[in-house]
Amino acid sequence: MEWITVPEQGLTLRDIRRITKRNQSESAEIRKSVEDILQAVQEQGDTAVRELTERFDGVHLDSFLVTQAEIDKAVEQVGADFMAVLEETAGNIRTYHQRQVEKTWIDTFRPGVRLGAKFTPIQRVGVYVPGGTAAYPSTVLMDTIPAHVAGVPSIAVFTPPAKDGSVNPYILAAAHVAGATEIYKVGGAQGIAAAAFGTESIPPVFKIVGPGNAYVAMAKRLVFGTVGIDMIAGPSEVGVLADGSANPVWVAADLLAQAEHDRRAAVFLVTPDAAFAKKVEGEVKRQLEELPRKEIAGASIENYAKIFVTKDHKQAVEIMNLIAPEHLEIEFEQPEQYVPQIVNAGAIFLGTYTTEPIGDYIAGPNHTLPTMGTAAFSSPLGVYDFVKRSSLLQYNKEAFENVAEKVIQFANVEGLQAHGLAVRRRLHE
Repeated sequence: MEWITVPEQGLTLRDIRRITKRNQSESAEIRKSVEDILQAVQEQGDTAVRELTERFDGVHLDSFLVTQAEIDKAVEQVGADFMAVLEETAGNIRTYHQRQVEKTWIDTFRPGVRLGAKFTPIQRVGVYVPGGTAAYPSTVLMDTIPAHVAGVPSIAVFTPPAKDGSVNPYILAAAHVAGATEIYKVGGAQGIAAAAFGTESIPPVFKIVGPGNAYVAMAKRLVFGTVGIDMIAGPSEVGVLADGSANPVWVAADLLAQAEHDRRAAVFLVTPDAAFAKKVEGEVKRQLEELPRKEIAGASIENYAKIFVTKDHKQAVEIMNLIAPEHLEIEFEQPEQYVPQIVNAGAIFLGTYTTEPIGDYIAGPNHTLPTMGTAAFSSPLGVYDFVKRSSLLQYNKEAFENVAEKVIQFANVEGLQAHGLAVRRRLHE
């Protein structure tokens, strides 16, 4: 773990970006490969998707759509106990996200002038769910339920098939619980292409959400504009604000919980207590040896674990705001008092018992969060990501006449005579 002793005057944003830098996987080779895949799917539809699925996933599929029989079998395989956990978690996520729903409104602002906003759910979205070595039913719930709450009528899940043509039963069960309307056995960049452009058997969507590997992230970047996307997510990260009042064993465990996600996951401990930091570092080394994913977590800790030692609590908060972590744990005493000072964080976990995995799975707030410093300008996935806003404007005759000449003046200044004439004809004819 790299130690950084923060100087008396603090660090700048440029300093923090240099210290915490993790390059996005945007190699020319990946870009060219993804561009070829997107073009093939756009031009050849199902034929290209079938060939690419056989090449990358090792299976030939006649149909990409998951059948109801496959879903029913998955629910049975998962078992009643885990289905109950899925249902409880889905209920928590749904209840939280219902607080985000906005309703259409219109009001009188001035005599004869009514203005407002109309909120309309996007009519079809695609939810990408990674496959491969691990299954993430929690991601299915987190990315699908807000769309369902928003009122999206058509929600299609895209996920890679196994070599036998099946889909992980936990993913299918979670998609069933979350309210997905379709599930397709198509992953990778070709899954993003199928969602964005459509094929003979897969209708296109208007927006794509969900995480993926470097090829999926590049595909989302390249189809943006044809469709909307949620974000370009990088490897996960956690920042912990803690001092001697916290338990170093627990803090170390929280850092490792994030490190096991990915070799490029990053963990940041910011503390005014160097002795406490030393205890945490020792615990990280000890606990790492116990982990089944020791190799992955170890690579993360070796390359992307940082300990910032600050002069006081105030400076610690300042440093964390510059990092703008995806997940932020505040393990100072009375953590609530620091919330007003936090301006950059994806999700904020308060107190020693609010460990980040609680948020990953069951609490309710979304775990699809901005990474790599983007929490400084973006937000967790939510209902608002699946809704469009339209402005509403209505003027009566008197209100129109009160502003007509002013509008004409604006139009003349900007050299847009037709704008002025559209007003003048109503005024004088």
